[in-house]
Amino acid sequence: MQPNLHSFPLRPGRVHEVCGPGATSFAAILAACGAGPVLWVRQDWVTEVLNPVGLSAFFDPARLLIAQAPSQTDALAVTEEALRDGSVPLVVTEITRPLDLRQGRRLQLAAGTGGSTGLCLIPESMGSNAAETRWHASPRLAPDGPDSTALRWELIKNKTGTLDAWDVRWDETAHRLHVVSPVGERPGTAQARG
Repeated sequence: MQPNLHSFPLRPGRVHEVCGPGATSFAAILAACGAGPVLWVRQDWVTEVLNPVGLSAFFDPARLLIAQAPSQTDALAVTEEALRDGSVPLVVTEITRPLDLRQGRRLQLAAGTGGSTGLCLIPESMGSNAAETRWHASPRLAPDGPDSTALRWELIKNKTGTLDAWDVRWDETAHRLHVVSPVGERPGTAQARG
């Protein structure tokens, strides 16, 4: 049985959230699954640097537009305008403080108007009630050896469906996401046990 990642890519015209140590990889894979420019909104005081060359394993960094705002309020304003305009198919925003319901709802309305997909990278245990889905992404040790692209994606909030979890692996050569079968269903598992 092939596992089914039925909730990915994310529903367009909505705002979603991802948390966990694999959140940036999740956003990069989402960008790779689409076409057109990607707007990445950050606050300028954040010390971690987003290196476009580091994202080249996922998508062409020439597609990346980085906006730096002095505060979360300004970052949300940029995000809202970009979502409402709809010229950029994917808007990724790094959030550092919880959104109130009004802020989350404004982003949802803007995404619905423009048809773009919004993705908020949020700290663990923080999220907006307005989010369509919330994911937790974390690195996973691959059973067949070291693989820096192995991830565990858990859908921890879903307004329109069920919750689930998947082990995924990014194929840099094919620019494709693979869903890895659960351990007991992988080819060769029976021989390894016997």
